[in-house]
Amino acid sequence: MDRLAQSVVAYIRKYDLLLPGDRVGIAVSGGADSVALLRVLLELRDEFGIVLSVVHLNHQLRGTDSDADERFVRELAETHRLEIIAESRDIKTVAAEKKLSVEAAAREVRYEFFRRALQSSVNRIATAHTLDDQAETVLLKLSRGAGTRGLAGIYPKVAVSKKAVSRQPSAISNAAISKDPPELDHQVKTIIRPLLGTRRSQLRSYLAEIEQSWREDTSNQNLRHTRNRVRHEILPRLEKEVNPGVCEVLAETAEIARAEEAYWANEISRLLPRVWTKDESGGALKLEVLESGPLAVRRRLVRAAAESLHTTLEFRHVEEILENASEGSTSVLPGQWIATRHRGKIRFSRPIVGGSDYQYDLSVPGKIILPEVSIQLETVVVNRNSEPRRYDPQHLVDRRFTHQQWVVRNWRAGERFWPAHTKEPKKIKELLQDRHITGDEKQLWPVIASGDEIIWVRGLGVRRDFQANGNEGVLIRELGGRQK
Repeated sequence: MDRLAQSVVAYIRKYDLLLPGDRVGIAVSGGADSVALLRVLLELRDEFGIVLSVVHLNHQLRGTDSDADERFVRELAETHRLEIIAESRDIKTVAAEKKLSVEAAAREVRYEFFRRALQSSVNRIATAHTLDDQAETVLLKLSRGAGTRGLAGIYPKVAVSKKAVSRQPSAISNAAISKDPPELDHQVKTIIRPLLGTRRSQLRSYLAEIEQSWREDTSNQNLRHTRNRVRHEILPRLEKEVNPGVCEVLAETAEIARAEEAYWANEISRLLPRVWTKDESGGALKLEVLESGPLAVRRRLVRAAAESLHTTLEFRHVEEILENASEGSTSVLPGQWIATRHRGKIRFSRPIVGGSDYQYDLSVPGKIILPEVSIQLETVVVNRNSEPRRYDPQHLVDRRFTHQQWVVRNWRAGERFWPAHTKEPKKIKELLQDRHITGDEKQLWPVIASGDEIIWVRGLGVRRDFQANGNEGVLIRELGGRQK
């Protein structure tokens, strides 16, 4: 057994990825990493007592090259007398139908394919994620803003249900499995990553040694994709100028973060029932118990409470909930949830909204929560002479237009708006399409109206002929939710 195979064996045993009798579908795209995974597992199948097959999804993204990849994988499976499970899907069509990016659609379709395979002839899917993939993932997560959950990166194995791939660290922890009888583990369908401790360069060297060819995907060189820039430009430069072992360090960081998350998952599951009461309309956190713990515990309890309601909070949402200390203070959260501090509790609830349209009166000055779009709007009277900040006229309404009641609502079909820097008004529908706002988000997009006139549209500012010309005006600003 060569050195590469020995290291893969050690990794598989460290994380209990395989057991005798497992039926393993190897996800082979035709690229170097997945072909190397196939050849390594062929060497190790007697060592672990496993049955191998090949799974391949033709994404139809590269025309004849995608079809050539599929032929290559089929020939590879035939050469080694392995069963192949193959499907072909038009990912671009799926992306258009579901209004997803091509990358997101590809991932969704791929994991649907894996789930079907796991419900039929295999109980493990092995993918060819490497240590390099792990380093790239951690660096991307860090650059976009991530806590320890994000820094945990790619897990060595994840459980798969009929409906979804579980990505929670507690979903299939090694500790939990080790307490169960071995036969139970066979009933847990999993995706495993046997090469997660192996460098990509090692796999290329291995393929050269055994004279095994592979297919090159030219899209992996396209620097328009962020991951490719990290792979081909950023990480090599970090290795050259900062630390030659940066990839290993990032992978170690992920391993540390996974252990931290496993610990905290157990702790929070024990503590949450003491502070959290869930009911039909939402739930409530007891402030007295919540505020007695360390900040790290308080943050995680708030996040866990929200997740029990099937919504995920970003760091800023959690901080806002904890920092809003006054009675009646309200935070707007994703999923049309709001959190309100009242009588010693933080109450999570969803205001009852009838139908797809909404409309609320808006005071000047004043604040209002829009649960339909998970934002909070504020109107403030400002004077550009007396205040040091210079406000953009695009966000200031002339005070002459405050004599009539303002309402905030979603736009209606046929309505027009006149943005600044344009020659004439345009249909709101077209303005939103130009900004790639579609689906339910487009339907619920908020505007502020005064009588029959639309004076403000989210992301487009104040209507051109309603903007303040003098020193005083009404500022319209968004206090919560995703900015556009």
